[in-house]
Amino acid sequence: MNIGILSMATYLPNHYMTSKAIAKLAEIPVEIIEGKMGIKKKTIPGPDDHTCEMGIKAAKKAITKAGIDPLSIDLIIYIGEEYKEYPLWTAGIKLQEAIGASQAWAFDVSQRCGTTIMALKLAKNMMLADGKINTVLLAGGYRNGDFINYKNPRTRFMFNLGAGGGAILLQKGIDDNHIMETEMITDGSFSEDVVVVAGGTKYPITLDNLNLYQLDVLDPEGMKERLEKKSMDNFLKVIRKSVTNSGYQEKDIDYIGLLHMKRSAHQNVLKELGLSDTQSIYLENYGHIGQIDQILSLELADQAGKLQDGSVVVLVSAGIGYAWGATTIRWGKGD
Repeated sequence: MNIGILSMATYLPNHYMTSKAIAKLAEIPVEIIEGKMGIKKKTIPGPDDHTCEMGIKAAKKAITKAGIDPLSIDLIIYIGEEYKEYPLWTAGIKLQEAIGASQAWAFDVSQRCGTTIMALKLAKNMMLADGKINTVLLAGGYRNGDFINYKNPRTRFMFNLGAGGGAILLQKGIDDNHIMETEMITDGSFSEDVVVVAGGTKYPITLDNLNLYQLDVLDPEGMKERLEKKSMDNFLKVIRKSVTNSGYQEKDIDYIGLLHMKRSAHQNVLKELGLSDTQSIYLENYGHIGQIDQILSLELADQAGKLQDGSVVVLVSAGIGYAWGATTIRWGKGD
């Protein structure tokens, strides 16, 4: 039984932070921001761009594009961030109510910037296992850029964090845009490297530690050394296993939807896979919108005519923790 993508959509705020603005705040030359970090501009939230709300906007667009009744949705998996309108809250249930999907049930999942890839695997497996789940909505928002202190050099690799929402509608029994196999790797040796220090049970927020309510890297040198040894290998491993397990070879890849990362890492992935710049889109005008990157890349590729019937597409993620993931999709109509 095939699981296919009915539609996808993103919501992007109308507000941006330019490379010059980041350079000024961080006191880093703009050439480094644009050339090495790969940021020309990135989306930032406006006053009404709350996390779940951006997911709701994207979900409504996806439903309209698919031309379906929200009442036909059986399950909603919220793929947005833990940082949202309220600290203790199931955002998926709010999203369900906001889009009028009263016949569905909803829950939230979380794997940082790997959430969308993980949720594609979860949704597919649930749909295959449960005969009552035929249409599933993945949707959520992201604005973790709020946690960035541009004066903190330890978080420099996260200066690309942006804001936005994304949604994907999946349906059982269609052969369009077939979701194939997903491969994931998690490595707990990184589990406490990148955290928001204050706000949990270890360090509840007080007047004295409000300055710790921001993203920080607790072991920057150790993390850098460990990532340099593992990250690129794990990127390539999940991509290759996803493609192989889907019945294809590396040379069959037509498009790869990568998260935003530094320019040299993006180019290295393409080089290792034998792909050209035309077979991907570098998100230098959007920044890193967490787990929304894969949806955005896929949407941009479709709009640019990069996807044809039968195209082999691979969506790739990496999230702090650390998690790497890849999902292969056979795009367009089936044979």
